[in-house]
Amino acid sequence: MNAVIRLARANPSALRFLVVGGIGFVITMVINYGLKLFVIPQHPVTALALGIIVATVVSYWMNKKWSFDDRGDRHTAHEMLLFVVVSVIGVGLNSAPLYLSRYGLGLEVPNVSFATQEVADFISGPIIGTLIAMVFRYWAMNKWVFPKRADIVDVLSPTSPSTGSTPTH
Repeated sequence: MNAVIRLARANPSALRFLVVGGIGFVITMVINYGLKLFVIPQHPVTALALGIIVATVVSYWMNKKWSFDDRGDRHTAHEMLLFVVVSVIGVGLNSAPLYLSRYGLGLEVPNVSFATQEVADFISGPIIGTLIAMVFRYWAMNKWVFPKRADIVDVLSPTSPSTGSTPTH
């Protein structure tokens, strides 16, 4: 427990990112299973992707206002564009294991029992897919979407290392 507390103190944005991710996971699961069980049972990958998309919209605001509130000086439109790109890649990473399980490995009715199908769906999408996407998203959010202020370099600045010049007075 002390290790978790030390980690949280050393990297508070990571802990907040995990909390936001947990909320996003709940949103994803409610929408995914609501659609999968009652609306589009024949399209489990679509149901999961829609749940992820809704959770992603919610997580953008939570990450901007809470997880990474001490970072980034980008214009909101630019930041949102980067967030969308990272999120689209995340949806693909999150959905790929479920797609592979269902359509690559054939873990669906009538090839397997309904219970086996559902366990395989849960392990491949919400568990494996979410873990892969979570690692990618945290890395990408830190690197591109909500970088530390010191990491944002104004390439048009006369003192920027990329221009190789200094201001003259």
